[in-house]
Amino acid sequence: MTHKVYNNMTRGSFSPAWWLPGCHSQTMFPAVFRRAPQVKLIPEKLELPDGDFLDLMWGPPGKGLALIGHGLGGNERSGYVRGLIAALAERGIGSVVMIARGAGDTPNRSQRSYHAAAWDDLDAVIDTLHRRYPQQPLAACGFSLSGSILLNWLGQRPDKKLSQAVAVSVPFDLQMCAYALEQGIGVIYQQYLLRRLKPLAERKFKHSPQAPVTTQQIRNIRRLREFDDLITAPINGFADSTDYYRRASCRQRLKRIEQPTAIIHALDDPFVPEKAVPTEDELGPGISLELTQKGGHVGFVKGAMPGYHSYWLDQRIADWIEYRVLQCVSSKTSP
Repeated sequence: MTHKVYNNMTRGSFSPAWWLPGCHSQTMFPAVFRRAPQVKLIPEKLELPDGDFLDLMWGPPGKGLALIGHGLGGNERSGYVRGLIAALAERGIGSVVMIARGAGDTPNRSQRSYHAAAWDDLDAVIDTLHRRYPQQPLAACGFSLSGSILLNWLGQRPDKKLSQAVAVSVPFDLQMCAYALEQGIGVIYQQYLLRRLKPLAERKFKHSPQAPVTTQQIRNIRRLREFDDLITAPINGFADSTDYYRRASCRQRLKRIEQPTAIIHALDDPFVPEKAVPTEDELGPGISLELTQKGGHVGFVKGAMPGYHSYWLDQRIADWIEYRVLQCVSSKTSP
């Protein structure tokens, strides 16, 4: 399959650091070695209509507001999240991080957890932000699984207005991505994710009389597919992992997206096979798909040498958001 960039976008301008030329080095280096920028975050517990709650972490205020979602196993301490908060703050744009249900420092109250189609939580947060700040232009950025949630939500709720949405390194087809993580070096990534997810699940169900799994069952999980069969699917209303992957994949909803939406993706992403990347006829009129040849999964490291490197994504996402936010601010202040 031959890919191109759509909707009048030029091909992504990213060039990888010469000392991190491959997809695995691009993916692993920031996950292991990135020092997250030190930014002050203010916590808030947001009560949800179903009696549960979400944690929000507020970054520095500014003109406009960007809602940021983390990837699977991540949180507000993830380097890519902190990097984007800092990049937006430098441009005078405010930000708030949505910690997915069950991913915060305190277990959530209900059996539910976050998953690729948990757009009702995103909807509740965006409704709250619109009510609180009706004059503020609102943007949203989702990394990896949160990117999938964001795109699913955009496909379901065309009536909700964002000045700009950005989705990065999205698992467009969950079945294909699960298979990729079971092959070759993908197993290493799978184990990395499970080391983050299993303790959260064990903490959540340790003292629950209605727990769908025992502590020992959680500890015995060896594949993400097993995790989704035993935990994600049954507690979130899916029959099994296959049903979850089919119904929750965002690729099937991209055609409906009309709001301004940038998708940034590397064709060498080791989590996402190239055949899972959507083709031109699958994209809605609001989508700009920016493809780069290199970059890995939420990697995109550039620079002449270690210590003099930077993270291209921070500034590229901020470019997209700044352009639309300032455009909205300007239109509202014009005579």
